[in-house]
Amino acid sequence: MKLKDVSPITFAAADPETIDVEVVATVEKLLGRKLERADPLRIFLRAVELLLMQQRLLIDHVAKQNLLAFAEGEFLERLGDLVGVKRLPATAAWTTIEVTLSTAREQVTTIRQGTRFTADDEIYFALDEPLIFLAGETVKTARATCLVTGETGNGYAVGEINRVVDPQPFLQSARNVTTSAGGSDIESDDNLRERIHEAPEAYSCAGSEGAYQFHTKSVSALISDVAVDSETPGTVQIYPLLKGGQLPTQEILDAVEAYLSKSTVRPLTDQLTIRVPTIHEYEIDLTYWISRENVTAAAEIQAAADTAVQDYIEWQRSKLGRDLNPSRLIHMLLTAGVKRVDVRSPKFAVTDKFTCAIPSSVTATFAGLEDF
Repeated sequence: MKLKDVSPITFAAADPETIDVEVVATVEKLLGRKLERADPLRIFLRAVELLLMQQRLLIDHVAKQNLLAFAEGEFLERLGDLVGVKRLPATAAWTTIEVTLSTAREQVTTIRQGTRFTADDEIYFALDEPLIFLAGETVKTARATCLVTGETGNGYAVGEINRVVDPQPFLQSARNVTTSAGGSDIESDDNLRERIHEAPEAYSCAGSEGAYQFHTKSVSALISDVAVDSETPGTVQIYPLLKGGQLPTQEILDAVEAYLSKSTVRPLTDQLTIRVPTIHEYEIDLTYWISRENVTAAAEIQAAADTAVQDYIEWQRSKLGRDLNPSRLIHMLLTAGVKRVDVRSPKFAVTDKFTCAIPSSVTATFAGLEDF
């Protein structure tokens, strides 16, 4: 069963009217008389009922913290301890820096570990280890990690990180040759809850589809979905997808491969390939109308319609193998207050499990008001 399919449960009802009826009935039975609404004792009991309601809410909340589907924060982490799953900490982004010396030397030249580089004088990347140039070498690459954790350091395109913060003799220039990636905030409750739910899949090794999904998500809190495929026996293809439907960079792919290749994870007979999900491009081309009776709220409905289109795009691309479904788009627009929608594109399309649907263009035209 998926966690989203778990039915809501209540351990202690805290409905004010129900509590009032129960308290008044109990006191009337004990006193042997009826309590009118203006009775001072009944007014006093209102305060007692408030305390009872708060107590029941607390009991209900605490009881739910024992259930994976409803637990939060540290309570959720303690449930993770039972299956050996820890919350992923915030991580720093990293990139590959190409360093160039001003001249070829006849002796070894070392660029210090921790040498910093930046793109905008606000976010700094530092070399993970000393960069050693042998005699005659002028260009070498090394990994550099962002000095702050979180997603802030992600997304610096090739060549953007090109300022040397810590000048050194013979260090002429530097630039990143890969897009920075891998930085993530501390893992959210939703992600952690899903990994705890998937943890039993990993009790053997990463041989099953679920086990590979669990281990891949354990690489980074950025990874929100994973598809696993096997074209021939002994070969496994892994397709990770990042939060918000973002495609993984080479840095993420390398990190996934390194993690899954551990002897405690990968079966000896499995040959792994980590791939970028396939893209299914589509166009959004639609026209919508607003009811004339909502003319005073037309501007708000237009804004809500624009938001609905963006929410649909994110929903469509946030899950691998999700069929291209224009019915969902229509529903979201109608919910936003639109009267009628003419969707010319996209058309419904079935996608395979390692494909992500991403729009190439978006055109959503407001055509005016219509009578109800």
